[in-house]
Amino acid sequence: MWQIGKVKIKSQVVLAPMAGITSLSYRKCLKPFGVGYSVSEMISDAGIVHHNQKTLDYLKTSSIDSPVALQLFGSKLSTTLKAIDIIDEELKIKYDILDLNFGCPVHKVVSAGAGSAWLKDIDTLYTYVKAIVKHTRKPVTAKIRLGIDDNHINVNEVVKALEKAGVSAIGIHARTAKAMYSGLPHYELIKGLGKKMKVPLIVSGNIFTLDDAINAMKITNATAVMLARGALGNPYLITQIDQYFKNKIKLDNINPLDNIKYCRTLAKALIAEKGERTAISILRTIAPQFFKEFKAAKKIRNEIAQTIKTYQDLDTILKKAEKEVKNYGR
Repeated sequence: MWQIGKVKIKSQVVLAPMAGITSLSYRKCLKPFGVGYSVSEMISDAGIVHHNQKTLDYLKTSSIDSPVALQLFGSKLSTTLKAIDIIDEELKIKYDILDLNFGCPVHKVVSAGAGSAWLKDIDTLYTYVKAIVKHTRKPVTAKIRLGIDDNHINVNEVVKALEKAGVSAIGIHARTAKAMYSGLPHYELIKGLGKKMKVPLIVSGNIFTLDDAINAMKITNATAVMLARGALGNPYLITQIDQYFKNKIKLDNINPLDNIKYCRTLAKALIAEKGERTAISILRTIAPQFFKEFKAAKKIRNEIAQTIKTYQDLDTILKKAEKEVKNYGR
């Protein structure tokens, strides 16, 4: 058990925000696997202020999903503060933690002065965060990267500024903004950082196996790990990590038949939330990930990505996959 502000967290696994992925239904489906808390998709403060319906849909929460963090990104303090007021006072959204994105490396976001662009000016970042911490009643967390590029690694200075500004936890993706999601993360650059910090450290970057999580935690002395692509199509990884850090148990990998079942459950949940047409579009990306380790995985993944138009289409492929597993094994 650990805490972010007064919010108690029961697991050392945090579900990371992923654009187009971590909707309410996705978070609800993964919660039972052992998620300590989850983070919404990245939400534009300007979109909230302008009452853009697509943006407002990202704010959906549920008691099943609690505790949950809403992640905002923006470049102007007045807009961010106004967005927070709309969330709290007008829309009365129920959430537990306010997360600020200072790590997104996507050009469209950075060029607008948001995401990892904030890492270029620590003084301005400090002023921005301090004002938000003072304004909101929720504990504030921040997601950052090691720096802009290899020549501008300023993670330690940014951490100190964020702590001084009053954040309650800091998430660090162990790559630079320039690296995007390529290459290996550099956990050695934040070695032992968790011991030096006043607030919990949450680390992320290439956590695809239990050993990856153990290694990242050991090097950095972090409080928790944040899973993004690692849990996509492999929700049981959450359980493996959660049980290891709670009970020092190393669980075997998932049964392929169970993974197919989880895929079907997620599909139904997405359809219930978004309607079949939108959900199927999302599932063309998500569903193939459930077959990473299967025999004939490439054929199954391609068939899902290229052919499904309805839930029935997906279910037909899943039934064929189940038959192959039963007949030939994994």
